[in-house]
Amino acid sequence: MAPAFIFPPNLRDLEADCDDDRLSVQTPVDISSLRPSELEEFVKGVSFDLSDKELFCVEEQEVFDRVYSLVRDFSLLTSPCKLNLVESLRSNLSVLLPNVDSLSRIPQDDTPVLDRVSSHRNAFKIYTFFLLHIVLAVESNQNSNNNNSKVAASGRKKRSTPSWNWEPQRGRIVSLIANSLEINLGLLFGSTDPDENYMSFVVKNTFSMFENAALLKDSNTKDALCRIIGTCATKYHYTAQSCASILHLIHKCDFVVTHMAETAAGAEKKYADGSLAVALIREIGRTNPKDYVRDTVGAENIGRFLVELADQLPRLMSTNIGILIPHFGGESYKIRNALVGALGKLVAKAFKDVEGEVSSKSVWLRTKQAMLEILLERCRDISAYTRSRVLQVWAELCEDHAVSIGLWNEVAVIAAGRLEDKSAIVRKSALHLLIMMLQHNPFGPQLRIPSFEATLEKYKERLQELEPAVPVESVLDGIPSENDADETDGEIDHVNAEGEAAKQQESVADSLPHVEDGNTQDSSVLDVGNLEQTRALVASLEAGLRFSKCISATMPTLVQLMASSSATDVENTILLLMRCRQFQIDGSEACLRKMLPLVFSQDKSIYEAVESAFIAIYVKKGPTETAKNLLNLAVDSSIGDLAALELLVDALVSKGDISNSTISALWDYFSFNVSGVTAEQSRGALSVLCMAAKSSTGVLGSHLQDIIDIGFGRWAKEDRLLARTACLALQRLSENDKEKLLSNSGGRVFGTLQSLITGFWLPESIWYSFADKAISAIYSIHPTPEVFAANVVKRSLLAVFDCSGGDESPIDTDFGSLNNILSTMQVTKLSRYLFIISHVALNQLVYIELCVRKIQKQKAKKGKAGPISENIQGDCTEVNELPMKENSINAELGLAASEDMALDALAENAEKEIISGGSSGQCLIGHCAPFLSKLCRNFSLMQKYPELQASGMLALCRFMAIDSVFCEANLQLLFTVVESAPSETVRSNCIIAMGDLAVRFPNLLEPWTESMYARLRDPSTSVRKNAVLVLSHLILNDMMKVKGYINEMAVRLEDEDERISSLAKLFFLELSKKGSNPIYNLLPDILSRLSTQNLEKDAFCNIMQFLISSIKKDKQMEALVEKLCNRFGGVTDIKQWEYISYCLAQLTFTEKGIRKLMESFKTYEHVLSENSVMEHFKNIISKGKKFAKPELKSCVEEFEEKLNKFHLERKEQEMTARNAQVHQQKVGCLEGLIVGKDNAERDAEDDGSQDGEGSEIADRSKEEGSTQTSENDSEEKATESEGNSGAFSEVIESETGDMEVTSPKISRRGASRSKAKSGEVVMKDRKGDSTVRRKNPAK
Repeated sequence: MAPAFIFPPNLRDLEADCDDDRLSVQTPVDISSLRPSELEEFVKGVSFDLSDKELFCVEEQEVFDRVYSLVRDFSLLTSPCKLNLVESLRSNLSVLLPNVDSLSRIPQDDTPVLDRVSSHRNAFKIYTFFLLHIVLAVESNQNSNNNNSKVAASGRKKRSTPSWNWEPQRGRIVSLIANSLEINLGLLFGSTDPDENYMSFVVKNTFSMFENAALLKDSNTKDALCRIIGTCATKYHYTAQSCASILHLIHKCDFVVTHMAETAAGAEKKYADGSLAVALIREIGRTNPKDYVRDTVGAENIGRFLVELADQLPRLMSTNIGILIPHFGGESYKIRNALVGALGKLVAKAFKDVEGEVSSKSVWLRTKQAMLEILLERCRDISAYTRSRVLQVWAELCEDHAVSIGLWNEVAVIAAGRLEDKSAIVRKSALHLLIMMLQHNPFGPQLRIPSFEATLEKYKERLQELEPAVPVESVLDGIPSENDADETDGEIDHVNAEGEAAKQQESVADSLPHVEDGNTQDSSVLDVGNLEQTRALVASLEAGLRFSKCISATMPTLVQLMASSSATDVENTILLLMRCRQFQIDGSEACLRKMLPLVFSQDKSIYEAVESAFIAIYVKKGPTETAKNLLNLAVDSSIGDLAALELLVDALVSKGDISNSTISALWDYFSFNVSGVTAEQSRGALSVLCMAAKSSTGVLGSHLQDIIDIGFGRWAKEDRLLARTACLALQRLSENDKEKLLSNSGGRVFGTLQSLITGFWLPESIWYSFADKAISAIYSIHPTPEVFAANVVKRSLLAVFDCSGGDESPIDTDFGSLNNILSTMQVTKLSRYLFIISHVALNQLVYIELCVRKIQKQKAKKGKAGPISENIQGDCTEVNELPMKENSINAELGLAASEDMALDALAENAEKEIISGGSSGQCLIGHCAPFLSKLCRNFSLMQKYPELQASGMLALCRFMAIDSVFCEANLQLLFTVVESAPSETVRSNCIIAMGDLAVRFPNLLEPWTESMYARLRDPSTSVRKNAVLVLSHLILNDMMKVKGYINEMAVRLEDEDERISSLAKLFFLELSKKGSNPIYNLLPDILSRLSTQNLEKDAFCNIMQFLISSIKKDKQMEALVEKLCNRFGGVTDIKQWEYISYCLAQLTFTEKGIRKLMESFKTYEHVLSENSVMEHFKNIISKGKKFAKPELKSCVEEFEEKLNKFHLERKEQEMTARNAQVHQQKVGCLEGLIVGKDNAERDAEDDGSQDGEGSEIADRSKEEGSTQTSENDSEEKATESEGNSGAFSEVIESETGDMEVTSPKISRRGASRSKAKSGEVVMKDRKGDSTVRRKNPAK
C-alpha cells in the first residue's frame, strides 16, 4: 500500500524530505533539460501510463514523480503536451468518481477494503491537487503576460507561438472538482466531513481564483466555483471558515459581490439549508457600525451584497433582518442605503403567496408593516443619499404594485414634501417617485378633482341608501390604517376589481370633448354589490380624491423647481408635469405653459427637455389639432412666452417637425375657412405663421392678398391687434414677396398704414403698439421710406396743431404760449405725434445702418472699387462732396481706403443730421428736438398731464440715443425726471432708456453710475425690477464696470417682491461664472457696506450666505478667511463683529483654511468676549472636526480649548470692568448724598439750643463706643471684600437694589460733629448686614 498523500502548503514542498510516512517526490525530472522531442516522448509515456494502468497508478512513486515534474514545469510544455497531460489527469479523475460509490459494495477481488479505500482516497487527492495547481499556474502565467504586454506596448514583435484553447479546459476542470464534492465523500474519508487538510486546500484555492476578475467572466468556471464554496460550507459544514473568507473577499473585491450572493442562494436552494446565508447576515450584523465609517469601499460592497441576498433569498432574509436593523443607527449612510434597498426587495418579494395558518399570516403581515414603517421613517434620514435611496425604493414598490391604497397617500405626501429638500438628488428621486405614482396609481386614468368629487358624492348617497337605519359612518373607516393596512390589502384589491368599471366609466366620461362636468354627473350609479363593497369603493374614491389634491397642491413648488439652477430638477419637473397633464391633474396645463421661457437656457439638456415636451404636448397631433394648439398658445401667451414660442416654432419648422400640412391648417384658420373661427384665433394663426417665416421665408408669400384683406379689413375692427400682427407679417416677407406686394397692392397698403397711424379710430391702448409695428413695416418694405415717413410726420403734426399752412412751423411758437395751445387741443394728439416722430427717428437710424451694411456687402461681393454716389439720408440729409484736402489724403492712402472712409463719413453725417439737422432748417425731426426738450423741462405741465410726460420722456430718450450732443445736453434732465417723476411708468421707461444710452454712449453715462444704482431703491416694484434687469444686462455683457455700488444689487436679493429677488439671484449666479468669479473680490466691500446699512439681521445673513455659496474655489475660500479676519481689527461695532464672524462661519473650510484661521488669532482675539461671535467660531470648529485628519484634528481641539479659555477670560475682564464702573458711579452718588446731608446737619447744629448738654455728652460717649466697635469690624470685612474685587463687584451689581445708605448715629454736639467732619461713611447691606467704611474724597 502506497503512503498517504497529504496536501502540502505549496507544490515544491513535495520534494522536501519528510520524517513521517507520507507520499513525496523522490526522483524529480528536470524538464528544462529535455529536448522538444524528448519532452514530447516523456509526456506521451506519462499519459500512456495514466490511461493504460489502473486509476491508482498515480500513487506509484515513479508515476507520481513524473507527473509532479510535468506539473511543476507546466509552463515549459508545448501546447499539445499541456493538452495531453490535462486530459489524462481530468479523464482519470472523472472515471474515479463513479468508482467511489462502488466502495460500499462487496469487492470482487481479494483486496482488503481499507486498502481499496486508501488507494481511492490517495488517487482522489492527487488528481485534485495536480489539476488545481495546473489551473492556478496557467492563470498566474496569463496575468503576468498581460501585465508585461501592458508595460511593453510597443517594441519588437514577438515570435508567435501556437496557443491552446485554455478556457474550455479550465471550465471542465473546475466543474469536475465541483462534481467531486457532490459525491459521497464519506466513503473515502470515513466520516460525513472530509479531513481538514483537503477542505482547506480546495477552499483556499477556490477563493484565490475568485480574486481573478477575468476568470469570473467565464460563466462555466464561475458557476463551478460558486458550487464549490456552497457545497463546502453547507454540505460539509465548513461554514465558519467560508463565511470569514467570503466577507474578506467582499470587502476587498467589488466584482465578487453578486457571485457571493449567488453562492449563498445556490447553496440554500440545492441543499435546503440557509446556514451559509444566515451566518453571513449574522456576521455582518455583529460588525461594529463604526468599522463601516472607516471602510467606505467595504461598506458599499457589503451593502450591495445585502441587497442581492434580499433579492435572491427574500424569505430567509426577512426572518433575519432584525439582526441588521440596529445598523440604521450607524453613521455609514452606505449601510443605511443598503438596508433600505434590502427592505424594498423584501416588501416586494418576501410576502407573496403567504401560506399557513391565520396566526402565521398575521405575523408575516405585521413584519411587512414594520418594514414599511421603517421605510417611511427613513424618508427623514439625516443623509441626503439615504433619503434619495428611500424614495427610489418607494418608486420601485409602486412599479411592482406593492404599495397598498392605505399607504398610497401617505407616501404621496412624503414625496411632495421632499420636493423642497435642500439636496438635488433627493428632489430628483421625489420627482421620479411622483411620476411612478401617477403612472401606476390605482384610482384610474384621469384624476380631475371635480370628477372625483362628483362620483364620490353619488356613491355616498348610494351608501346612505344601503344603510338607512344606521348612522352614516365616516368614509375614512373604509381606508385601512397604518396598523391594519396590509391585512385589508386583499379586500381592497377585490373591491377594486369590481369597482374598476365604475371608475373607468367616469374616466371615459371625463375625456369626452366639449362635455361639461354637469352632463357627466347625470349618469347612473353603477351597482357594485353589497354594503361592504360599496363602503370600500367609497373609501377608495376618497383616497383617490386626496391623492389628486395632493398632486395638484405641488404645482407652485413645481413652478419654482423649473427655475432651479440644477438641470436635473428642471428636466424631471417637466416630465412630472407632462405626466400630470396626461392624468388631467388640475393646474398642470398652466404650469406647463411656464416652461416655455426655459428654451433660452444655455444648458443644452434643458432646451432639449423643453423642446421634446413641447413636441409631445402640442405638435405630435394631427395637422388641424397641432395648428389649433399653436394658435391658442399664441393668443394666450405673454410677451416673454411669445418670444419663447417663436424660438421653438422656428427650430421645429427648420427641422421639419412642423409639417406643411400644419402650415396649411394655420392658413385655413387665418382665412376663416374653418367654421367657428374667431378674429382672435385668426390673429393667433397669423402670429404662428410669422414665427414660421423666420426659417421658411416663402410661407407668407402664398397668401399675401389674404394678409392684406383680412389684416387691414373689417376683421381688424373686431380684433384690434390683428392689424398689428399683419404689420409684423409684412416685415417678415421675403424680398421677392416684397416686390410683388409693391407692384400689386403697394398704394393700398401704405395708404391704409398712413391712415391707421395718423387716424384716431384705434383706441389708446392699442394704437402705440400698432404704430410701432406699422412704422417698422414702412421702413422694411417701402422703396423710399424716409420720404413716406416724412409725409406721415407732417400729417400728424398738422392734425395736432390744426394748421394748414404758413411759413412758420407751429412748433416755432414761443414756448410760453404752449399752455394756451394745449388748452385748445387734445393732449392725446400731441402724445401720439411725439411717439411718431421719435419712432421715425429711431427707424431712420436703423435704416442708415442697414443701407451702409448693404453697400458693404455689395462691395465685398463685387470685389472691386466703385464710386460712392448714393444719397443715404434722402430729404433729411444732403452730402455734396468731401473737401479737396481730404480727397488728396485719400488718394495717397489708396482708393479702397478712401471709399471706406467716405462711406463712414456719409453714415456719420447722416446720423448727425437726424437730430442736428434742425439748425439748418432741412430736417423736420431735428427741428422738433428743441421743442421736445423744452416741453419735458416744463414740470408743472408734465405733472398736469402724466400721459404727455410719458410720451414726451420716451421721445426724448429716443432722441438722446440717436445723437450724443443732444444726449449730453439732456442727461441732467433725464436723471432729474427719473428721481422725481410721480408716474412709475415714466421712471420705468427712463431706467430702460438709461441702459440703451449706456450701451451707445458709455463715456457720457459713466459719471451717472451712482444715480443708476439708486433706482434699485425706488419704491415702485416695476422700477426696481427694470433697474435690476438693466444693470444685469450692462454688467454681465461688460458694458458697465462693477463698481462700489454693487451692494445695492445685493440688497435686492431680499426684496419683498419675489420676482425681483429671483432676478437678483440670477444676476449673481451668472456673475459668478465670469472669469475668476468677481464676487470673490467684491465680497469684502459688500460686507462692509451692508453691515452699515439699516438691514434686518435675517436679511443680511441670507444675502451673505447666498453670495458666499457662489464661491466654489478652495483658494478663494482660504484667501477670504484671511481677509475677513483682518477686518476685525478695523471695526469697533459689536454688530459688525457678529456679521464678520457669521460670514466666516459660512465659508467652506479646508485644512489650509483652518490653519489660516488659527494663525490669524491675534486679529480677532479681542472680539471673542461676545457670545454671538463665539457661537459662530464654534460652528467653524465643528465643521473642521468633520473633515480633519487625526493630526489636524488634535490641532483643532487645542484651538477650541484656546478659544474657550480666551472667551471666558475676556468675559470676566469685561464683567469686572463693567462692575467697577457701575460701582464707581454708585459711590460717587453716595458721596454727594452724604456731603449734602452733613452740611444740612451742621447748619441744624449751629441753630440748635444748648440745653441739656452735660447729660447728652454722657449718652453720646456710650454710643461712640459701640459705634467705633462696629466700624472697626466693618473695616476688617471691607478689607477682606476688597481683596476679591471680582466677587465684590458681582455682589454690588446683583444687589444694587438692596443697597441702603445710613448716616452714623451721632448727636448734634461738638464730638459727633468733629467725627462727621472726618468724612467717614457707613453703607449697610440689608441682606448681609455687612458695613463698609469709605473715606470722603471731598475732605
